[in-house]
Amino acid sequence: MNSAAPALTPTTRALAWCLHLLVIGLLALAAVRTVADDRPHAGWIVAAAAACGLVYAVGPTLPGVRRSRRAAVLWLAAVDACWLVLLALSPDAVWVAFPLYFLQLHLLPRRAGLAAVAATAATAIAGFAAHQHSFGPAVAIGPALGAAVAVAVVWGYQALYRESEHRRRLIEELTATRADLASAQHTAGVLAERDRLAREIHDTLAQGLSSIQLLLRAAERALPQAPQNAARYVGQARQAAVDNLAEARRFVAALTPPTLEGTTLAGALERLCTTTSARHRLTARFHLTGDPAPLATAHEVALLRIAQSAVANTVRHAAATTADVTLSYLVDHVALDVVDDGRGFAPDRLPAPDPEAGGFGLAAMRARAHALGGTLTIGSAPGHGTALAARLPLTPPTEPEARP
Repeated sequence: MNSAAPALTPTTRALAWCLHLLVIGLLALAAVRTVADDRPHAGWIVAAAAACGLVYAVGPTLPGVRRSRRAAVLWLAAVDACWLVLLALSPDAVWVAFPLYFLQLHLLPRRAGLAAVAATAATAIAGFAAHQHSFGPAVAIGPALGAAVAVAVVWGYQALYRESEHRRRLIEELTATRADLASAQHTAGVLAERDRLAREIHDTLAQGLSSIQLLLRAAERALPQAPQNAARYVGQARQAAVDNLAEARRFVAALTPPTLEGTTLAGALERLCTTTSARHRLTARFHLTGDPAPLATAHEVALLRIAQSAVANTVRHAAATTADVTLSYLVDHVALDVVDDGRGFAPDRLPAPDPEAGGFGLAAMRARAHALGGTLTIGSAPGHGTALAARLPLTPPTEPEARP
């Protein structure tokens, strides 16, 4: 079949059936008129019309004609041959040339189809002129005009079909691109949520479990000589477990940390220092400088988590006696500083994070600060304590986030 010919759709199937009915109707008309007018060789004309109709009707039912271009061209040649015989016997066969134009343009390549249409039109004009024993413009106008109309219709339809196919492919590409984009956004959302949960788990559950472990060790050491101290440590460990259970339930639901409910960021940090001093051998002090300004909830949560992680690191690793947590409201940013007098460390020689030994705290704190357009700097040296400073831009909160 013609490579440029479109595949059959409901519309093209309807057009094909119209073409079939037109061919059969014109052949029947030629046979009926021959019999009605009692023309010479009427039997031969009826037989030629019937043979042409039979060849035409059998072709589309053959699987080879539908699948093979060569078989389709052979079938078209057989139909044309039958039409030539009928044209030689009856002038009414000239009208059959019109549906043959469409058939030739559909089955043959563009140039071959145009040549076949021209040859068919010339043959129809010559055959009709021979039956009329005269030649004039009126004889040539009908077949020539029919050929021009057929070429314009078929080529116009093929152009529209190519444009439609181009748009269909574009729509398919856009649909596939949209599906890929949705998948990428879904993956990015999953990764972002996983990263959020990882930071929350590290800053709450992991640090809380570490605190509980330290308290239980202290209770174990105090148990033989001072049972009352051991009971106090156990009670503090129980309270730490209760607090961390509340934290876990809240961050799973992506809600505000319970330490910020009903209080300000400064109040939450002061409570953190008080709780840490009560549970561990560390004097944690809170300082507030500047005039407190309303902060976005994300900023408050980030600063609170950074302070919790920094204080937990001081308790676990610094062997410090004092730690100062300072919240400063400056002109265009808010600052959080955590300074201790512990053993310190070399910031450029930190071990790689390990699931067993930890080491994810500083990376999580830095990620929190950078996510909000801020910075995190660490100053430390072995034997000289550690100073951690987080800076976030002081942007006003949106209406849903604003706190009274």
